Amino acid sequence: MKVSFATDIKPLFRPIDVAHMQRHGVMLDDFAYMSNPRNALAVQATLTGNPPSMPPGGPYWTPQQLDIYARWIADGYQP
Repeated sequence: MKVSFATDIKPLFRPIDVAHMQRHGVMLDDFAYMSNPRNALAVQATLTGNPPSMPPGGPYWTPQQLDIYARWIADGYQP
């Protein structure tokens, strides 16, 4: 089964994360924005950096959450 933005990815972002990033023009809860490969990969880079820079101050995503996000990208940004 392919990973879905609506059911698998969007719920990973806490409301505080969405609000914080909206101020920076990053729409974590918007499929049209997030399904743009440039945006999705930029978000992935902030989640997986060393150290991660998102969410600000943590808690950082678990390896399982990062895997789900990577699978969503690999699955072709399913809605």
